[in-house]
Amino acid sequence: MGPTHRLGKYRVERDVLDELRLEEAAQRKSYSDTHPSLNERLKDALRCTVPRLKRSVVSSLPVLYWLPKYSVWDYGMPDLISGISVGIMHLPQGMAYSLLASLPPVFGLYTSLYPALVYFFFGTSRHISIGTFAVLSIMVGSVTERLAPDMAFLKMNGTNLTTEVDVTARDLYRVQVAAATTVLGGVIQVVLGLVKFGFVGTYLSEPLVRAYTTAAAAHAVVAQLKYIFGVSPMRFSGPLSLVYTLVDVCSLLPNTHLPTLVVSTVSMVFLIAAKELNSFLSPKLPVPIPVELITIVAATLISSYASLNNNYTISVVGEIPSGLSPPKIPDVSLFGEVIGDAFALAIVGYAISISLGKTFALKHGYKVDSNQELVALGLSNAVGGFFQCYSVCSSMSRSLIQESTGGKTQMAGMASAVIVLVTILKLGPLFQELPKAVLAAIVFVNLKGMFKQYSDIVKLWRSSKTDLVVWLVTWMSTLLFNLDLGLAASITFALLTVIFRTQMPTYSVLGNIPGTELYMDIETHKEVREVPGITIFRSSATVYFANADLYLEALKEKSGLDISKMIIYKRRQEAKQKRRERRAERRARRQAKRERRAAKKLAGGPVFSVEEEAGRWRDACMDGSVTQEDQQAWSGRENGTVFVMPLTPQTPEGHSRWEYLKGGDPDSTSLGSVSGLQDEDTTTLGSSSEDTLSRDLERVSLGSLGKWTWDIHSIILDLSTANFIDTVAIKTMKNIFQDFSEIDIDVYMAGCQASVVEQLELGDFFSESISKRRLFASVHDAVLYCLDHRGASLIPRYESSVVRL
Repeated sequence: MGPTHRLGKYRVERDVLDELRLEEAAQRKSYSDTHPSLNERLKDALRCTVPRLKRSVVSSLPVLYWLPKYSVWDYGMPDLISGISVGIMHLPQGMAYSLLASLPPVFGLYTSLYPALVYFFFGTSRHISIGTFAVLSIMVGSVTERLAPDMAFLKMNGTNLTTEVDVTARDLYRVQVAAATTVLGGVIQVVLGLVKFGFVGTYLSEPLVRAYTTAAAAHAVVAQLKYIFGVSPMRFSGPLSLVYTLVDVCSLLPNTHLPTLVVSTVSMVFLIAAKELNSFLSPKLPVPIPVELITIVAATLISSYASLNNNYTISVVGEIPSGLSPPKIPDVSLFGEVIGDAFALAIVGYAISISLGKTFALKHGYKVDSNQELVALGLSNAVGGFFQCYSVCSSMSRSLIQESTGGKTQMAGMASAVIVLVTILKLGPLFQELPKAVLAAIVFVNLKGMFKQYSDIVKLWRSSKTDLVVWLVTWMSTLLFNLDLGLAASITFALLTVIFRTQMPTYSVLGNIPGTELYMDIETHKEVREVPGITIFRSSATVYFANADLYLEALKEKSGLDISKMIIYKRRQEAKQKRRERRAERRARRQAKRERRAAKKLAGGPVFSVEEEAGRWRDACMDGSVTQEDQQAWSGRENGTVFVMPLTPQTPEGHSRWEYLKGGDPDSTSLGSVSGLQDEDTTTLGSSSEDTLSRDLERVSLGSLGKWTWDIHSIILDLSTANFIDTVAIKTMKNIFQDFSEIDIDVYMAGCQASVVEQLELGDFFSESISKRRLFASVHDAVLYCLDHRGASLIPRYESSVVRL
């Protein structure tokens, strides 16, 4: 049992759990249970059982799960009412949004039919309505008008080009472009879903999506101005196309077609008034009033009986073929030109659909599979593209109607598809006299909800400045760079904000809440108490290459120790100490020489020591002034006691070997040898080693230098927020351990995840000086360990919080 401590009025008795003990406990488990062999894992993956096959089929085709359990008595009538309401909305929105896609209105009806049928079988959300959507429609329109501009379809009149456009040829080619883009986008979605890439939608944050749809609404409004005012502006594409189009429309305002403007104004006034009345009466109405359908029917009847097209040259929808068109293979040659737009459509459509689907699933208590939703939406687009549909996703307005009118399952979507099918087969030709200005007015009014999203600026200003910047950058880039480039720029900037947030996290020093094992920020929680002698340091983000240096600097600042200056000062003091000892050494040598000379005089004859002759010989060798006569002189030198003779020349390291002989005959028996004499050697013949100082310096204690004083003996790094650690951060951690050990402060780590410990091992972090005993499972365990080993002297000052019993 580890140490016992009292935290406040509570007594805590527990083991101090470090990482090494946890690993030893884990190793007691059977290795075969936790690490099956590759052969066993392969067999388990390939094993086919009936339950596994059933789960696989049901997850790929969710209709097999809920349809057998479908209760007509409980769900039949609510789904039917909801489906009829949504189907009625599909008709005006499908035709109106076709204008945004620059396609004939009938293709909007096709888009409201086929994708909804496919989603019925593969979708997992019970309340979203799949079909046309304003944002995707305007994105498709930017592609179709870029690849099929009006200027490319001018009719030939003899040898001259006229200003008349071949509308039939243009629309046919635009349908091919839209179908190819839709099929390619659907394939991208299916592939991403099969590889479990459904989390891609999480990179599109809510501020980004709302800002993007708000800017897309501005594109939709500008695109509909030509129908509102009855003018024909030039079509621009690429960056700043919105600005150029708006400038061109403003320049054409003097040429406004007044009958068209009257129809647009009357339609918008009627729609706004009717929708407000609808909202006021909605609590009392079982189903909402189909305002758009009433407007379309009334406008068609008025236009037909008043002959608005013939009498006032008001542009109308034109021929709507009855019946369904056969499927056609898309033009594969267009894939290379539209792949960027297809990817943008795939990502935006999925982000909008999954956000709505998860919202309704959370509200009604069921689960939406992100990857299956990606597959379902991809199949809806891919199959729909073969029937001349353009890209679809869930519609916010229709989904709200489907949920508010009591829809329970995907059967509501099937009922709405039946309404659209009946319209295509029998009622389509009746809308041929419908003015396009009315459809443009419907688009205008339905975008009102998106324009309300400008209030996000005020909310984000109060809650999160970073999200506000993301919102503004997304909105601005989408307006200026168009929808595809704007999306790419927005996602890039949003990811950069993540890097910025992790690069500049919040650093804090933790203290203990008396009576608990909890540790909170001292600056933000008044009730916490700092543990004497221990600094507990935590970063709000993981430590990696982008913030490793900032982590080290913040640790120095929070600990109150300018460790860089302290270590530099220590190094200088050590150098001074070394210089003092060398001077003392030299003084000792000089004193020894003087004593030896005095002894020689008293003895009556010269006595030559080995080191003296060695020093002279070495100096001469270093100067290069040794001659043969010198060697003979040194070899034959006689002092009555010792002959000194160099046997080997000096090596580059300064080593040489000397032989000293007794008597005056160099050939007499050798008494011994002295080797390896160097500059710092102070032992002499006839003198004791006790007369000299030691060459090895004692380590200078920074505390003994008297410049700094501190009461920290341990630092605990709380790494519970780290989910990975890279090589740069590992080097930083090593530097932290080494630097603080220089000033006699122990460093420990707490709360490391298993993956982080594994990365530390792979990065050669652990060594003899930094062992795994420096790791602890929690901050509290590390605190108890520090108090038990180095905090004894501080415990009396900390009785109110932590006391050893």
